[in-house]
Amino acid sequence: MKLKAEKHPFSPIFDDYQLYLKVELNLAQLSIDSYSSDINRYLGWIIDHSSVANLAAISLGHVERYLYSLAKIGLSPRSMGRNISSLRSFHGFLEQEDFTPDNPTRLLESPKILQPLPEILDPIEIEAMITAVGGDSPSALRLTAILECLYATGMRVSELVALTSAQIYKELGFIRVIGKGKKERLIPIGEPALKAIENYVANGRGFFFKTSQKAKDYIFLNSRGGALSRMGIWKLIQQAAAAADIQKRVYPHIFRHSFATHLLEGGADLRAVQDMLGHSSIITTEVYTHIDRNYLTEVHKSFHPRG
Repeated sequence: MKLKAEKHPFSPIFDDYQLYLKVELNLAQLSIDSYSSDINRYLGWIIDHSSVANLAAISLGHVERYLYSLAKIGLSPRSMGRNISSLRSFHGFLEQEDFTPDNPTRLLESPKILQPLPEILDPIEIEAMITAVGGDSPSALRLTAILECLYATGMRVSELVALTSAQIYKELGFIRVIGKGKKERLIPIGEPALKAIENYVANGRGFFFKTSQKAKDYIFLNSRGGALSRMGIWKLIQQAAAAADIQKRVYPHIFRHSFATHLLEGGADLRAVQDMLGHSSIITTEVYTHIDRNYLTEVHKSFHPRG
């Protein structure tokens, strides 16, 4: 919504703010235009999405909902940071000039928390990709094993390309992953992924194998007989997405996002997911708890005594 000075009740204060930026802060015109544009959009959102009668009624909740609306439309982290700076400046001005009793942006979360949430594939889309690339050719067996492994374990693509047969404990149903800083973790791996890897190793890997010096003990090999690169995995994932006619942006890391989200949606413990992902801090894992707010609301209503 574009604010119109002659009609909008917030316009006189908005004009005072622009004058404050120019006269008191002595900002360059480009900076004034940027701040003004940000606040103009913010006030338009307040008008359209809240029932506040005056600026003093704006709470931290309003500010956070507005920022999440920006993240949802795909604003870059840099643009998000600039908008947060604009909001802090504006609400600081309102408090300084006694237009409002306090400044709700003092308690604003960091820009990192407010970045756009991770994209995910739903289980139907993942199944469609696995089905679309299915077949008995070495390439099909390799790609099926890659897709199954990425989704079953949530491992990073860098961990996948370095995967060796010695890291798979078939009898235990676990895979040992060597992550960042050479830290090791054990991740359960389901039967479908285990079978896909076994099928590829038995019937497809030999097609790519050239020499033991090149192949070493790596599971996933390229056409030259060496370990697949991260770019090689990315290209194969693109092929699978195209074969399944997936319209959203698909890349290797989206399987990690999907792995974590689907576990949490299914009721998995947050700390267990943290361990499987290899996150050093649970704060990093918590981003996945915000992806499906409708799901969390339903869980609360269903299981909390006063939900």
